[in-house]
Amino acid sequence: MKIGILGAGNVGATLGRKWAASGHDVRMGVRSPGDGEVSMGEAFNHGEVLLLATPWGPAEGFLKGLGDFGGKILIDATNPIAPDLSGLTHGTTTSGAEQVAAWARGSRVVKCFNTVGFNVMENTSFAEGKPSMLYCGDGAEAKHVAGQLAAECGFEPLDAGPLMQARWLEPLAMLWITMAIKHGYGREMAFRLMRR
Repeated sequence: MKIGILGAGNVGATLGRKWAASGHDVRMGVRSPGDGEVSMGEAFNHGEVLLLATPWGPAEGFLKGLGDFGGKILIDATNPIAPDLSGLTHGTTTSGAEQVAAWARGSRVVKCFNTVGFNVMENTSFAEGKPSMLYCGDGAEAKHVAGQLAAECGFEPLDAGPLMQARWLEPLAMLWITMAIKHGYGREMAFRLMRR
């Protein structure tokens, strides 16, 4: 699969390395390309599947500037977090993912990879079993691809429903952040769905 990574910070670089190791043809897009990296535009053109891993602030202008996505799958790993980590800029009546879908004209957006830190993406091994990776979107094929890519990274992929479910997944990310950073749990934690 040809994957374009839009933003090669901690999340983008970690997932890009894991997918490349799984045999995918990955291009890491950054603003100022260095070794093994390409421009954002080149990553966009390369990928049949794209990962949005930029900071939230510049996402709108960046996505609108890319033009029509032509049906490409866009996995949104961003969270609309206020710069001071005080909360979300969107929530309950809309979501960052729904905004991304409006900005990325012609894309098929799936919310995924937003509820844990990059360290958990790098190492998904826990004594209790695989951590859950919830995802949501409005297209079955796009969600299938996101679920497959999550499984390849060592997660238990769980389809949470349509894209509007991102209104709950993004607050779950805020819960992870505050528990990890402000309330003493540390970053080496993840959520796991248990059923009986």
